[in-house]
Amino acid sequence: MPGDGRIPVLPGLGTSWYERGVRYWMRRTGTGVLWLAVLAFFCFVSLSLYSGFREVLPSGVRTVWDVAQAVAACVAVVWGWVVQRRAHRRDLLDPPSPGRARARRRASAGRSTGLAVLGRGLVVIAAPVMPAFAAFCVGWSVAVLTVREYPTEVGARRALQG
Repeated sequence: MPGDGRIPVLPGLGTSWYERGVRYWMRRTGTGVLWLAVLAFFCFVSLSLYSGFREVLPSGVRTVWDVAQAVAACVAVVWGWVVQRRAHRRDLLDPPSPGRARARRRASAGRSTGLAVLGRGLVVIAAPVMPAFAAFCVGWSVAVLTVREYPTEVGARRALQG
């Protein structure tokens, strides 16, 4: 790759990352809009599961649980943000080369199917804390989508420079 002078194709960004022009920002914006829709649906499902759980609680306990859940959600959104920003900072210190980024993406895609199947069963058990979990996911996702530059871009630039 670095020897032949071609711009590496990065997952999700193609070659648009190199010039960071209109195509790049369209891809980044499109990713953000898609994630907004996915997160909105996930939050809806989480709140629906939670409301089903809270209906079986006595009214006095329900109020206390709702307040605890609101506090936990506020903490979780900040925690999700911090976890992702720390991981981003760590990845920027050792950015992946284009080949390593593709291999990492393939490896995570293979694990995601098993985790999705496992998650279906755990969602029923996790219903009492689903709003806090959804808030963590929102904080984490917003932190991912609002970075100035992805570690894969930094790694690809370093690979181009040799």
